[in-house]
Amino acid sequence: MPAQLSVNLNAVAMLRNRRDLPWPSVTGLGRIALQNGAHGLTVHPRPDQRHIRFSDLPEIRALIDDEFPQAEFNIEGYPTEEFLDLVEANAPEQVTLVPDDPSQATSDHGWDFEGKGNLLRSVVERLKKGGARVSLFCDPDATRAALEAAKATGADRVEFYTGPYGGTFDDPARAAEELEKLANSGKIAAELGLGVNAGHDLTVANVPALARAIPELLEVSIGHGLTADALEYGMAETVRRFVRACGHT
Repeated sequence: MPAQLSVNLNAVAMLRNRRDLPWPSVTGLGRIALQNGAHGLTVHPRPDQRHIRFSDLPEIRALIDDEFPQAEFNIEGYPTEEFLDLVEANAPEQVTLVPDDPSQATSDHGWDFEGKGNLLRSVVERLKKGGARVSLFCDPDATRAALEAAKATGADRVEFYTGPYGGTFDDPARAAEELEKLANSGKIAAELGLGVNAGHDLTVANVPALARAIPELLEVSIGHGLTADALEYGMAETVRRFVRACGHT
């Protein structure tokens, strides 16, 4: 089956937050994304609320429940108590745990699974008791030992950080090298029984090769590139283009 597309709404929210006005509407553009084939919506509520605001979460939850019950809500973030409370209050289908420092501009590395195993194990257990699927942000060149440690936390999936691959847009040789790393790690993850997600700097141009390299790929989460394209093509057509890039007809 082709990978599913989860549209990350952070960039939409960041644009909205430039003014004390309700547009562009996070839920409005989320609705358009789901109407045009997106399989879910992703947000990353950071402590400073510089893009997604905590108040957006129940509105997105209600949008999915009321209008798109087949879709999934994915909330990602570092597992502080505040974050976990937000998750439990908004009941996402999936939680993606990332090792971000609050000051980071964006996620740029995966977990140290062996060093943070105890922390992750307790958080994963708590989230799964609440009914969420749990995915852990993972470096693209993760070793078997690292992925075994990820599996030992009880997580359901890993999300491979595709920033290094996305950064090779003008260098085909480096793109091939990065894809090989992702393919190898994806194969190991699948062998261990971990589902495989991916995200960061993905575009219509580079998603097809990623999907070919990782046949086990279940989901891609895309925000920046998709939002940039939406300025040119509109949200509806952009989502349709990304859905086709994932392999859906």
